[in-house]
Amino acid sequence: MNIDQTKIPQATAKRLPLYYRFLKNLHSSGKQRVSSAELSDAVKVDSATIRRDFSYFGALGKKGYGYNVNYLLSFFRKTLDQDETTKVCLIGVGNLGTAFLHYNFTKNNNTVISLAFDVAQDKVGTEIGGVPVFHLDDLEKQLPDDVTVAILTVPAAVAQSITDRLVAKGIKGILNFTPARINVPDEIRIHHIDLAVELQSLVYFLKHYPNDEK
Repeated sequence: MNIDQTKIPQATAKRLPLYYRFLKNLHSSGKQRVSSAELSDAVKVDSATIRRDFSYFGALGKKGYGYNVNYLLSFFRKTLDQDETTKVCLIGVGNLGTAFLHYNFTKNNNTVISLAFDVAQDKVGTEIGGVPVFHLDDLEKQLPDDVTVAILTVPAAVAQSITDRLVAKGIKGILNFTPARINVPDEIRIHHIDLAVELQSLVYFLKHYPNDEK
């Protein structure tokens, strides 16, 4: 089946990894089929949205039968390029960066942090979680061409200058954990994750919308 990925809504695309993770768990437990209601309860997305998401990919299930777990798992593995490993670099080996290196996406084995950069002398030249740490000054020399994604966990004041260097080196996607709203060319994909803002938002909704449906 040939699918034009550019026609898939971004909101749908962001939910695909959630579906894939749950399907992997179902497959591991030996379950052969699953209904949209079961999927809805597991991933906390309403059934209508799941059916609409799946409709972009053609007839994935049958009414009254549900979805074949093995078929869905195989389909989404190909759709999400799970058979191809994506190498990632980490910039900034502070507390958050160190946690990333130890975790290293162990539950998502198609993504791996292959190297990291920092300026602290007690970290440069070491390995953390099996990942080598290089000096940030050597980024242009040490960053391989096959690494196209970067995680940014550095002070906000240096985020833009480091981003400029990453873009010049060929990085195509950046996961930004700094509070800085960095600028990138249109062809570069950047996702901003500000933990402080997310926490403030959570507290706000707890206070003002305690009984709101999620």
